[in-house]
Amino acid sequence: SLIKRNKIQNGYLVINNKKILAIIPARGGSKRLKRKNTLDLSGRPLIAWTIEAALKSKYIDRVVVSTDDSQIANVSKKYGADVPCMRPDNLATDKSASIDTVLHMIEYLEKNGEFYSFIVLLQPTSPLRTTKNINESIELLQDRKCDAVISVCKAEHSPLWCNIIPLDSDLSNFLDSSVLNKRSQDLAQYYRLNGAIFLCNIDRLKRENTFFLKSDSVAYKMDQSRSVDIDNQVDLDLAHFWMGKK
Repeated sequence: SLIKRNKIQNGYLVINNKKILAIIPARGGSKRLKRKNTLDLSGRPLIAWTIEAALKSKYIDRVVVSTDDSQIANVSKKYGADVPCMRPDNLATDKSASIDTVLHMIEYLEKNGEFYSFIVLLQPTSPLRTTKNINESIELLQDRKCDAVISVCKAEHSPLWCNIIPLDSDLSNFLDSSVLNKRSQDLAQYYRLNGAIFLCNIDRLKRENTFFLKSDSVAYKMDQSRSVDIDNQVDLDLAHFWMGKK
């Protein structure tokens, strides 16, 4: 079994003696949903659900939050995450890339003598992602002997039924002839990124500057009900609904 193949160090199961760092990115300046990372979701701040899922993982060695916001930092610490440093302002704008935030935290920790083999990026806007999902993605990395695992879920609608609309709203060429008069169940199943889990070998992340490696990258399939990615009020309402169901 997987557990028999691993050793236990400091209370954590270790895959091939590799240490795993979890980074939760949470800036304070969200625009569509104000202060969304600390909004209430079923009695807890939104970010707390991701922190607790990560802390319960038997593989993750340290859980850190990258934020530019003191309130988010205090909430994160309250729920057990570490905030080693505050994120610089230039990495906390609307146009800041997640990869730069991740590399900043990795570089900071390495300068202070902390080195990890793998990074798992866990966005707080995916509160229905569970510890089981996190553990399974790490086990998939081990079993497939790959360098990256990224979570996906089934696409709600086929992209083959999508297209741009011209200025005159003409639909003459909206659908390709190959999908005309076909039922949805007759079309190929597409998957989409759900934003919940991005797991990667740190050395390759540094070299390729992306979680989407040129090789050795595998999809971890999640259920749609676990794949809510909160960006606006409708998403938050949907998360409340699924929390109530579960």
